[in-house]
Amino acid sequence: MKEIGEIYLGRMNNGAHYLYVSDILARAEADTNVKSKAAAQVAALRTCAAREDANLKLSRKSLLTDDIAEADAKRDSLYSGYKKAVQGFLNLPVEAMAQAAKVLNQHLKDYGIDPKMQLDRETGMLINFIADLEEKYKTEVETLSLTPFVTNLKAANEQVRTLTSSRTDERTGITVGALKASRKASDEAYRTLVKMVNALALVEGETNYAAFIDYVNTEISHYKREVLGQKAPVSGTDKTPETPDDTPENPGGGGDSESPDEI
Repeated sequence: MKEIGEIYLGRMNNGAHYLYVSDILARAEADTNVKSKAAAQVAALRTCAAREDANLKLSRKSLLTDDIAEADAKRDSLYSGYKKAVQGFLNLPVEAMAQAAKVLNQHLKDYGIDPKMQLDRETGMLINFIADLEEKYKTEVETLSLTPFVTNLKAANEQVRTLTSSRTDERTGITVGALKASRKASDEAYRTLVKMVNALALVEGETNYAAFIDYVNTEISHYKREVLGQKAPVSGTDKTPETPDDTPENPGGGGDSESPDEI
């Protein structure tokens, strides 16, 4: 009698796991007999797959990361432009301007800001650096007509600050271990569907379920060979016992990460 074989989904990387579950779900929903006779199980898998998809998307790079990189590049360009402008006035044969440039150049040296430094560190240092230019060294800045540099540098730095804060809020909303939990729920829903289809084939005969069973077994064979690195016949009908208690700590192995920091 035809029946769906077994596969341990826990060792698949996150991307492969979701693809497997969603493909099985799509085939089940397209199969009239399975969708009708195992309606509750198909519905449960649909719900779990949707939750896993949502958590998988959350685990990927924040969309704000690109905006932060763009804002950071803009402020770095403004800072470099300001630095070059100050240094360009050092040898100016106008004593007042040369003196103002000397003061501002020393200020640059005192802070030693490097655009390549860690993002948040640079943001914090620029906040104080710009505050000095707006207050303590306002006269020198105005003497050299560098106010536009200061104004735009402040705006760019605040943009980085706002975006990084928003990204932190976004990450805070991600439940720790949400992807891992949703994967386990999908695994259980999948196993329940498989048991139901196998039971239906046993009680009613395999005729109405043969196409679905063959499809799933072919997928099992493929994933065992290509994703899990296991030996499996092309038919996919082998029965390798699953080991639920051997769940890896990080089911997203194989180069896939649950971390939202990943870029």
